[in-house]
Amino acid sequence: MDTRTRRRLGALRRLGALGPLCVALVGVTVLAALTVPAAYPPLAPPTANVSEGQMISVQTPEGPWKPPLERPLDVSGPYRPPPTPYTAGHRGIDLPALPGDSVYAPTGGVVSFVGRVADRHLISIRVDSRTVVSLEPVVQGEDSLAEGDSLRRGQLIGEMSEGGHCFAECVHLGVRVDGAYVNPLRYFFGKPVLLPW
Repeated sequence: MDTRTRRRLGALRRLGALGPLCVALVGVTVLAALTVPAAYPPLAPPTANVSEGQMISVQTPEGPWKPPLERPLDVSGPYRPPPTPYTAGHRGIDLPALPGDSVYAPTGGVVSFVGRVADRHLISIRVDSRTVVSLEPVVQGEDSLAEGDSLRRGQLIGEMSEGGHCFAECVHLGVRVDGAYVNPLRYFFGKPVLLPW
């Protein structure tokens, strides 16, 4: 097996966190396919972050998610999956922000949790039966939300406060599918682009 094929196999092994992965060798070409249950939006081919093995685009009925701050998506802390479920990693993305910045729902859903966890305020939105998005530190204003409230994409959900690993410098956004953290960036991009190896 040549060096190029070994590198491709290594990249595909790192993709293993995305779900069942079938690998077939045809000559020196490696083909990969993701198997996803029908109840979940179909996953598109990997995009720009192929080397990290996590960047795929998910199409939702409303299209890509809306950046939760009043500006284009700017990631200061990338998603870094832990090697095992119980080890250190960065289970989401950090978006630069300052206390008082308005925070909006990136997608529609139902509030599944709103309140304080340890040293920070958090809000979780259940998008569907499998997917939950959480944002922190986000504090409620006068028109505070409650569990069970419906949200629409782009609706104001609170403002950035302080706490957690962001201190007073960012909003942390995490996404769980069936209880496991995934790369949130997959929801913010429309048409995926497959880069050459």
